[in-house]
Amino acid sequence: MRTLGELELRERTVLMRVDFNVPLAGGQVADDARIRATLPTIRAVLDRRGARLVLMSHLGRPSGAPEAGLRMGTVAQRLAAVLGAPVRTAADCVGPSAETAAAQLGAGEVLMLENVRFHPGEQANDGRFAARLAKLGQVYVNDAFGAAHRAHASTVGVPALLPAHAKGAGLLLQREVEELGGLLARPAAPFVLVVGGAKVSSKIGVLRSLLERVDAILIGGGMAYTFLAAQGAAVGASLKEEDAVRPAAQLLDAAAARRVPVLLPDDHLAAIPPIDTAAARRAVAVAAREIPDRLAGVDIGPRTACAFGERIASAGTVLWNGPMGVTEIDRFRGGTQAVAQAVVDSPAHTVVGGGDSVAALQALGIVAGIDHVSTGGGASLELLEGRTLPGVAALCG
Repeated sequence: MRTLGELELRERTVLMRVDFNVPLAGGQVADDARIRATLPTIRAVLDRRGARLVLMSHLGRPSGAPEAGLRMGTVAQRLAAVLGAPVRTAADCVGPSAETAAAQLGAGEVLMLENVRFHPGEQANDGRFAARLAKLGQVYVNDAFGAAHRAHASTVGVPALLPAHAKGAGLLLQREVEELGGLLARPAAPFVLVVGGAKVSSKIGVLRSLLERVDAILIGGGMAYTFLAAQGAAVGASLKEEDAVRPAAQLLDAAAARRVPVLLPDDHLAAIPPIDTAAARRAVAVAAREIPDRLAGVDIGPRTACAFGERIASAGTVLWNGPMGVTEIDRFRGGTQAVAQAVVDSPAHTVVGGGDSVAALQALGIVAGIDHVSTGGGASLELLEGRTLPGVAALCG
């Protein structure tokens, strides 16, 4: 995989895939973290003499046709604000309007194409659509790690049409691959894996993959109750994936065979469903691992948070993905915030992924204390499972 520094960009038009699939609220960008994460690559390209930059991204989930609320103009405005330079926009991502806009770019100028998912050929990885995109640049750079697990036209089809010397990884994608790949290859011991979130099924592959590499696994969030059920514990009305109980039990058995400790919550904050702000006012602490039938676990308790914190404090490497509770409700964020602070305070090399985990760090104003914050989501999980990411493979050879 060629890196940005190995590509000849001078006097070239660079076609760059970025992941600007950002949240919107009230017609504005609600969180520009993904835009800011790509700024180093954008600036590095524009610093090359005579280089011109054409950006392409998806936004939201349009059904292969234009949707007014998912146009890239709003994103282009935010990019211009954080970049401190004008960003032109095109009426489409392919065709005469896009080709004319790209051809009119001057040295050091930036063009944002329209949402690539407005065309069905993007997600279908249609060769003709990829060829139309490829006409807009002479060099291809992929800095969209968050979309690297998708075999789409803008991530796989375009680079397949280019010679090896004309395609490579942006700085963000390069760092993501190096950081996450490093967790698979050479983590400093003890390696502590902290996982949370709602579903075991979304992370069982990562747990299986990393079991041979980690020294401890800490499990919180809704998925903890499936693991507790696999141990025969009563979990009351807590979230539980019936289909995942057996895989959870198998993973616990495999961990025991490898002598890898798996820490599950032994105290909780619990409430009577439905879980809403009214439930938050009635939430109670449950000291034992046996949750009464009418209650649902909504957060790890203070004893569990302390135990997790002690493991994290003694780690050499920490990977954290997923909240410890129902973070949408203020009172149920305590466990997640305690873990966030423990990860920041740890002397370990720290890697954090997942929107809720990152949001907890941002809310506490401590995100800068993390060594690497992944922008990947599904791409991060697939890489950690040991899968080949199509968008990365397309840059090789």
